[in-house]
Amino acid sequence: MTADCGADNPSELAARLLDELRTESDSHNVAGQRRFGIRPETEMLGASMVRLRALAKTHRRNQPLAIALWEHPIHEAQILAALTADPRQFTPELADAWITKFDSWDVCDQVCINVFRETTFAFAKVREWAPREPEFERRTAFALMATLALKRKKEPHQTFLDFLPLITRAADDERNFVKKAVNWALRQIGKRQSEICLAAALDLAEELITRESKSARWIGRDALRELSRL
Repeated sequence: MTADCGADNPSELAARLLDELRTESDSHNVAGQRRFGIRPETEMLGASMVRLRALAKTHRRNQPLAIALWEHPIHEAQILAALTADPRQFTPELADAWITKFDSWDVCDQVCINVFRETTFAFAKVREWAPREPEFERRTAFALMATLALKRKKEPHQTFLDFLPLITRAADDERNFVKKAVNWALRQIGKRQSEICLAAALDLAEELITRESKSARWIGRDALRELSRL
């Protein structure tokens, strides 16, 4: 079984998992992923998320394996690293190192969903990363903000209200993967079980649609369309 092979050696296990995926490499799936905006500079094997989740299932919270996988310049290796990492063993320095390697929206989002949101420093990193200039580093801040708004249900609503100025400042960023994450964050804050959060998100959406920036207007209109139904 793959789960047992090289289990004591993270580098060998990572290589075996990737060799398994490479034998299933599918150029049609790669082309399909590219049509959805997944165009990393790393090698792509075309594995689906269903396949990657199944492969990672027996290796959950295996931080040495995740680190070994991350060293491979392969798109699916990065996704597997997100699915097998242990948030409890993540440091702020390691998180900073990982985000500089993000070059596709799906890797960014999978790391936020499966790793960063469970770390003790997640909220601090949202504030630290939001002003960053590289597209995927800035996206990470807002993808993480959205994920936290969705998953951290016990967090005081004020935490997320305090994030709205970050959305206000980033909304004029015209880059596709930034504006979509900013929109995602605004919508998720508005959808928290809080009338105050909803009202604040709606107010910000209405302000954004008055701006000259095409990005801000799109973010505002899309958020207003969804949140007005709540």
